[in-house]
Amino acid sequence: MLKVLTTTDFSANSKAGIRFAIQLASQQACEITFFHSYHIMKPSIWDAKRFTSYEKSETVKIKNKLEKFVAAIYKALDTKPEKVHYVISCSFVIDSNIIKYTTDHQFDLICISRRGEGKLKKIFGTNTTNLIQRSKVPVIAIPNNYKSMKIKSVLYASDLANLKHEMDKVIAFAKPLGATIELLHLNYPSDTSDNMKAIEDVIKHYPKTNITYRLENIDLIYNLVSNLEHVIKKTKPSILVMFTDQDLGFFEKLFLSSSTAEFSLIASVPLLVFKKN
Repeated sequence: MLKVLTTTDFSANSKAGIRFAIQLASQQACEITFFHSYHIMKPSIWDAKRFTSYEKSETVKIKNKLEKFVAAIYKALDTKPEKVHYVISCSFVIDSNIIKYTTDHQFDLICISRRGEGKLKKIFGTNTTNLIQRSKVPVIAIPNNYKSMKIKSVLYASDLANLKHEMDKVIAFAKPLGATIELLHLNYPSDTSDNMKAIEDVIKHYPKTNITYRLENIDLIYNLVSNLEHVIKKTKPSILVMFTDQDLGFFEKLFLSSSTAEFSLIASVPLLVFKKN
């Protein structure tokens, strides 16, 4: 059974991630943990005893708020929760809190809503991009305008490096959902024949899986993100899958930011990101 951690900060934007997790559970066996990270400030004039009492009462309120918030979404979708848990965890740093909890409790996926941010926040990171760049657990970033719909197709954007290993992971995600897989590679025209052979050789290993492929020549006028958006508009997949290299230094992260992390800020479809080996 798939273990999915779904985060919420009780905002309207965070409802999208919850809706996606509920949809995922409707198509395959899932155990969903709804997670809220909080931090309670201690007034300097309070002693430890007073603050501890206040903290206990506040955690009860926060836990109840989480349960009511999620219940309202289930009700709106006319669905009853099954195999769900509600967890609140205190920490000043939200993304680190999520990473620690998912690692300690061996989750399979992190589901988080995201909304577009300005250039400044893109450089310094958001909870979504920080999770993508740091989490060992795969992350699904959900657009804040996501509406529940059946997951029918997966677009897997690949650089063709370590293709067999990555394809195994994509199939493991898509197959239980009954979703088709389209492998996308953006290439230069001179590489087309070699890339096509590499893709076909890998696909032969999966005769019983519905896999197609698409080779698109890069439009050099635009960056990788824009090229991907162009393909998505044509193919309209249910979800995009990418693999990201997390082993970049600070300089590379700041000035040569991962295209996968950048894409999570503007993607028009849910984005599932695995750590690249």
